[in-house]
Amino acid sequence: MTFYIAQFTAKHRVVQVEQNSIFIWKQESGDIDPSLLEDKILRESASHFFQMVAGDNYPIAKEDIAITVWKTEPFSG
Repeated sequence: MTFYIAQFTAKHRVVQVEQNSIFIWKQESGDIDPSLLEDKILRESASHFFQMVAGDNYPIAKEDIAITVWKTEPFSG
C-alpha cells in the first residue's frame, strides 16, 4: 500500500465559501482513478466541511458540491 496526497478545491452551488485543502489516502500502487478520488474526497471531507459551514438548518446535498483535484503525488509523510 502506498500513501498519496492530493491538492483539491471544493465548491458548493449555494454556499459561497470554498474549501482549498489537501487529502491523504492509502491505496495499492498504480494509477489513480480521478473519479473515484473525487468521490472519496466528497464523502470523507467536502460534504462534512460544507455541513459545518452551513450549520444544522441547511442540509447539504452532495450533488451540489464540485471537486477539482489540482495535483496528486506519492506521500511519505
